[in-house]
Amino acid sequence: MTVPASVAPDVLPKARGGFIFWMMAANFGVAMAYVVPAAFSLAVRIDELAPGREEVLGYVTGTAQAVFLVLSPLIGVWSDRTRSRRPFLIAGGVLGLAALAAIAVAPNLFLLGAGWILAMLGWATAAQTILALQADRIPEEQRGRVSGFSGMTGQIGPTIGIGVASAVSGNTFLVFMLPGLIGAALLAVFVATSKRENIRANVATTPVSARTLLGSYVFNPRKHPDFGWNWLGRLAFFMGLYFNTTFATFFYAQRLDLPVREVAGTVAVISVIGLVAATAGAIGGGYLSDKLRRRRLFALIGAIFFVAGAVVEAFAHSFPALLVGSVLMQLAIAFFSAVDQAIVLAVLPSRDEAGRYIAVVQFAHKLPSAVAPLIAPFIIASSSGEKNYTLLYLTGAVLALIGGLLVFTRVKAVR
Repeated sequence: MTVPASVAPDVLPKARGGFIFWMMAANFGVAMAYVVPAAFSLAVRIDELAPGREEVLGYVTGTAQAVFLVLSPLIGVWSDRTRSRRPFLIAGGVLGLAALAAIAVAPNLFLLGAGWILAMLGWATAAQTILALQADRIPEEQRGRVSGFSGMTGQIGPTIGIGVASAVSGNTFLVFMLPGLIGAALLAVFVATSKRENIRANVATTPVSARTLLGSYVFNPRKHPDFGWNWLGRLAFFMGLYFNTTFATFFYAQRLDLPVREVAGTVAVISVIGLVAATAGAIGGGYLSDKLRRRRLFALIGAIFFVAGAVVEAFAHSFPALLVGSVLMQLAIAFFSAVDQAIVLAVLPSRDEAGRYIAVVQFAHKLPSAVAPLIAPFIIASSSGEKNYTLLYLTGAVLALIGGLLVFTRVKAVR
């Protein structure tokens, strides 16, 4: 079915189950393909090339996120002017997979960093396009549940991916490529099965001038206050999240007194157990927000759970305590992400320019992932003794709470 991009959200036809299923499968695969390297594989590779230089991970991931931040609005403007978003899914998967292969065999840090920039550009473009398709095709009455499934698959994908990577941790090439191949395969199935839903009747037709391109990076918060406040709350929450997740591999190694490579099994066990919490948070938050027609409250609840988990982990020095903290944080991230994504789709300033505004929303996600890894090493090194992960995790907790409060108190168009 061809659906005009400008159709109001309350008159969009219900999306068919097969379309939603394969979209979520693709989301699962894409999340696995690029979150596993960021959470585990890059740390292992950097430890091979530059042992003891943990700060390099922050520089590599932060630089890649910064590059994508610059390019993502341009990609969004381009996709808004095409009849189908499928080419962006295909190009993202191909580029991302090829770049992962390059990282796995990179002989030095420079080539590793360049490879991660390309990998991030590819996989993040695919993820951004999947979200734009949700704006195109998912009506209001399905938004909470679909956002919940999206949050769930976004959590489960990396969790299973960590398990896959840990199973082949002795082979660096497979550590990168297995999650990437799974992601590319699921993305390909979605592309092949969503031909009708990918055709857009109305596309943005304004000329792509220099002014249009520059304008794609900004929006008017006075004209669209709900979009602006939600953007700011999302920024604060994800800043806290990236403070507390980017260096998780090194954090677990310190608290459990283990070599970095041997942390893979611990990370996998914690991630798998946290899977139940992530699933409950994503599906439960999405379903309840649809059922009760209240979204802001659930965004705040997610932030509060995150604070609880971050505080537990900040003072944890044993596996059980780390497990409890991680489970709470998995629940919180899934809960907040699912509900806030539904809020995002409800307050988009223009559905005809969904790609552009989704890219702007991604700023609130990607800016923290670029900035937090660059700031975090200074917080970690703030004490004269062992690395100060306690302060890092508490800082993340405060920022996440601020984000939840902003969404709850300032966004007015959504209950």
